[in-house]
Amino acid sequence: MRANLNSALVAVQAYRGAAQAALAGRLAANPIDREQRAAHGFAWVATTVAALEATLAWFESGQGSNPLDGQIATLAFAEGIGQLTGGLPMGQNEIFRPADLGIAAAARVLADACADLLDADHAAMRAAVAAALAEGHWPSETLHDADLDAIREQYRRFTDAAIIPHAHGWHLANDLIPDATVQAMAELGTFGVCIPEEFGGLGLGKLVMCLVTEELSRGWIGAGSLGTRSEIAGELIAMGGTDTQKAEWLPKIASGEILPTAVFTEPDVGSDLGSLQTRARREGDHWVIDGAKTWITHASRSDLMTLLARTLPDAKGYAGLSMLLVPKPRGTEADPFPATGMTGSEIEVLGYRGMREYALQFDGLTAPADALLGGEEGQGFKQLMRTFEGARIQTAARAVGVARRALELGLGYALARKQFGKAIVHFPRVADKLAMSLVDFVTARELSYAAARAKDSGKRCDIEAGMAKLLGARAAWSNADAALQIHGGNGYALEYEISRVLCDARILNIFEGAAEIQAQVIARGLTGGRN
Repeated sequence: MRANLNSALVAVQAYRGAAQAALAGRLAANPIDREQRAAHGFAWVATTVAALEATLAWFESGQGSNPLDGQIATLAFAEGIGQLTGGLPMGQNEIFRPADLGIAAAARVLADACADLLDADHAAMRAAVAAALAEGHWPSETLHDADLDAIREQYRRFTDAAIIPHAHGWHLANDLIPDATVQAMAELGTFGVCIPEEFGGLGLGKLVMCLVTEELSRGWIGAGSLGTRSEIAGELIAMGGTDTQKAEWLPKIASGEILPTAVFTEPDVGSDLGSLQTRARREGDHWVIDGAKTWITHASRSDLMTLLARTLPDAKGYAGLSMLLVPKPRGTEADPFPATGMTGSEIEVLGYRGMREYALQFDGLTAPADALLGGEEGQGFKQLMRTFEGARIQTAARAVGVARRALELGLGYALARKQFGKAIVHFPRVADKLAMSLVDFVTARELSYAAARAKDSGKRCDIEAGMAKLLGARAAWSNADAALQIHGGNGYALEYEISRVLCDARILNIFEGAAEIQAQVIARGLTGGRN
């Protein structure tokens, strides 16, 4: 089996090379935006190959100790190669096919090289995987490091005890994650995972951040996302702050005393950050901020805003942007925005609750003179860009957690629900959904870990981070949709947890850079395509 998968990997890597060469030829003559479908299709090709590489590495690291591992790797390769040669889903109604990039001949070569995998009937293997799940067996998840495995187990126990029993009730009531739960998460070290030890953090890497986020998000995406703002703020300050700013803010963020929020997006500005209009001007011993922001998560119950604003009005685009560290009083239910010069209104959302979303208005909000991150104007965009890799890897880990929870819920319902005298887990179409959900979960998980390891090695990994988020978001949505289908009509009822998980999964393809933005980043990064 291992030899067959290794030879298949060589073939898919050659196919990726053919796709890259074909795209590079097109981009030599046209801007990448004109070739967007071809470019984004190539990004999905490259992401699929990277996922197969990560999955094979995972399988080989286990040395055959778990029979499920080989079955999952085989199904991942069969499905991945089938999509590469037949059609890759970039969206629900967007299928990228080899002809879109003029590589139909290369696809036929790949299909011929992997005929054994493509032509085999894998129905029995899918049934065996579903049966193993039904008996309580799961594929290997060890990271071959006792400390890392212990961290995963610690957060899994916490999630099982403190998050899962309550999350759906919190969601239905649109409650904030309770302060006591936030404090318990802080005591585990959740908000200081990557903050250096000298500032009270754990000083650990992105791989640990993935484990923590994945397990918390398995309980509820809101719990896994609570640390995102601390991750962004901590990295901004650790990488770009002055010594005084680091000493002031990092220990408080790490301990959970300070809950930050990221204040970047504006009403008419999504990914085009160079068009931001919120202004900050220096007046005496303080900054004065005017403008509007939207989709600001956890804006009320937070103490510090990392706020991107235009401080150099004569500088065009990104050059005029600066990052400000703006302290604010924590809001309450009765008075969500007690700061003078700041108002906000809640944005009602389908899912992703627990912190709440807001549109904010600034009308003369003041910030201290030393609020400018690093004491440098015009560096805000560059400072923010340095955090995108970590934020997207963390988002991929959130997606992995959601994908697993969806699978758990689908499996649990399939075992309990009986029709025609037997549990529906024994029906092939239900078993297929469960088996392939497990495959998608494992491939997304291993790709997120690969991206985290790349980041921890010190290399630039915007492409790896984008791939992990791209694939993870698709797996979360696919698994949630499959699990709801297994529930049938009950899945559409608010009382069933899967209804929440489906809504939560949908946001993952949008925030921290939409799927289309990730594909653009990947394609441009791998080919150097022109704007």
